[in-house]
Amino acid sequence: MLRRDFVASAVLAPVWARGEAESATAFVEIENIFPLDIKHNHASCIVELPNGDLLTCWYRGSGERSADDVQVLGARKRRGSKQWTAPFLLADQPGFPDTNPCLFVDSRQRLWLIWQTIIANEWHTALTQYRITTDWDRPLEPRWQVSEPLLFIPRNFVQKVTEALEPMTKSSDERTAKWAADRLHKARDRYFSRMGWMTRAHPVELPSGRIIVPLYSDGYDFSIMAITDDGGRSWTSSDPLPGFGNIQPTIARRKNGVLVAYMRDNGPPPKRLHVSESRDDGLTWSPVQDTDIPNPGSGAEVIVLKDGSWLLINNDLERGRHDLVVRLSDDEGRSWKWKRSLEVDNRAQGPSSFHYPSVVQSRDGLIHASYSYFLNHLPATAPRKTIRHAVFNQAWVKGG
Repeated sequence: MLRRDFVASAVLAPVWARGEAESATAFVEIENIFPLDIKHNHASCIVELPNGDLLTCWYRGSGERSADDVQVLGARKRRGSKQWTAPFLLADQPGFPDTNPCLFVDSRQRLWLIWQTIIANEWHTALTQYRITTDWDRPLEPRWQVSEPLLFIPRNFVQKVTEALEPMTKSSDERTAKWAADRLHKARDRYFSRMGWMTRAHPVELPSGRIIVPLYSDGYDFSIMAITDDGGRSWTSSDPLPGFGNIQPTIARRKNGVLVAYMRDNGPPPKRLHVSESRDDGLTWSPVQDTDIPNPGSGAEVIVLKDGSWLLINNDLERGRHDLVVRLSDDEGRSWKWKRSLEVDNRAQGPSSFHYPSVVQSRDGLIHASYSYFLNHLPATAPRKTIRHAVFNQAWVKGG
């Protein structure tokens, strides 16, 4: 059977390539979802719909928080098709940036779209919104049946933030002390603590039917979980996960019910993925700690595969986003025995960026990832950004 592989080099071209047949099982293919675009295309999410279609979303605009033309777009790849549709509109509040979308299919086969409208061009002014539908089997955009803001009162917020950060205000490092004091002050502001929470990774649904939406705040530089036990009719939250730059959580569930959240490192060196655990279905979380997995301040995602293995996709670097790596664990994240670069560019000047990955496993066992793809060596005025789709299997990862 043909092994398909891609390796970026100093002459990186915006195409994917196939290697020689080497393995009876290993498989990978990579493609651009749409042609390289001059606008900023970023922060994608991918799901498999109940009929086998793939659906991706991302945001596109002339910038991020400072631009008001940012929209949430989508593309669909019909089951059995070799091509993605042209991008189509999923969400847009005219005059405001719409960003950081994520998709989710729950156990009732309802499709969710969750995203943020940025009210005042700064991330801490984000208003999270969500839409739900069972009418997703359409040529392009689904017909949404529910459209609501996602609002909650953070649980035990002042108490938990104070317990975690007050000792840091006494740090001998002036910047650390000032950072902690600023977050403590903001924690007591009800408006600030209820706004600005943003999505990045997929929500998860527990066996009980509880849906957890992982959230983070750039205003606080830490994370929280939005929780619904009634399918989105009402919302509460977990206790906050306060720390020093632990944002953009992604969750995996162990067989014993323990939830493990990995988080991007927005704090000082050494740059590592952060981790925390919950033993009560996401309500409370252990103190945030560093792992030994490098993270350059970029998104990551973990999923549990059908055979119980865990898969983690992240930038395996402390600086830069030019090496996107897939890891496999056969002991529920306690160790990661296999690792392989999905894309890498080692040029010294202007290496490309492959980052903000989203990953799912389809019913046929294949693994699908979408991610931002930036050709940084090209001029900013040139078409140089797209969202990529990679499909591969575990054998390909283990062959790395």
